[in-house]
Amino acid sequence: MVASITNRKPRCWGVIPAAGIGTRMGGDRPKQYLQIAGKTVLEYTLDCFLNNDLISATYIAIAVNDSYWEESVSGKREDLIMVEGGQERCHSVFNALLHLMPEADERDWVLVHDAARPCLRKDDITMLVNAMSDDAVGGCLAIPVKDTMKRSDQDDRVAETVDRSQLWHAQTPQMFRLGKLFHALKTALESNYLVTDEASAIELTGEQPMLIEGHTDNIKITRPDDLLLAEFFLQQQGRIPA
Repeated sequence: MVASITNRKPRCWGVIPAAGIGTRMGGDRPKQYLQIAGKTVLEYTLDCFLNNDLISATYIAIAVNDSYWEESVSGKREDLIMVEGGQERCHSVFNALLHLMPEADERDWVLVHDAARPCLRKDDITMLVNAMSDDAVGGCLAIPVKDTMKRSDQDDRVAETVDRSQLWHAQTPQMFRLGKLFHALKTALESNYLVTDEASAIELTGEQPMLIEGHTDNIKITRPDDLLLAEFFLQQQGRIPA
């Protein structure tokens, strides 16, 4: 890795794990390649990072046998680097960080964002970067839980009602220092912890990521109805014609 440059302001890099297949969608292709108003979910997601002056470059992790990537994203860009994805999200993110490490400084920031979250607002990226710039740990966008929360038993009956006052729905991007996140994920994987987000890896090191309130339209495409909802939100944001 390049030597630390103490007089340089830390840069921000995007990382997008996009090797998943999205089995719950039941489609003929991974959900990031499904269409919304003539463009793929992934194209809307990438647009937030590739046309953003805050992001130096974006690393995207693609499945080895991905046959949709070339037709989905046309043209090569120096600020978009494709790397090999892994079995799970954490493997894809870790591999992206492996490729980023020689190009960046450990103090640089990494913003990891779900490929299937196309409605991210660019203003929320700015808000997250500004909020985390001097933070010792890092953090992520999140939404406070509003509904009454129930914990079930094995028969799907209510075991208890959970206090929601300090519960949040975690979103992405999740923003951490490159060196800190790399070593946290490395430690988790070596211990066979398949963490489902980057904050979990940081938590395993004993640190407490910050939660920054985002917007409810930053949804993750999971089920077929989510495509219609995402189209509505993108229209409201002015990113596609109403």
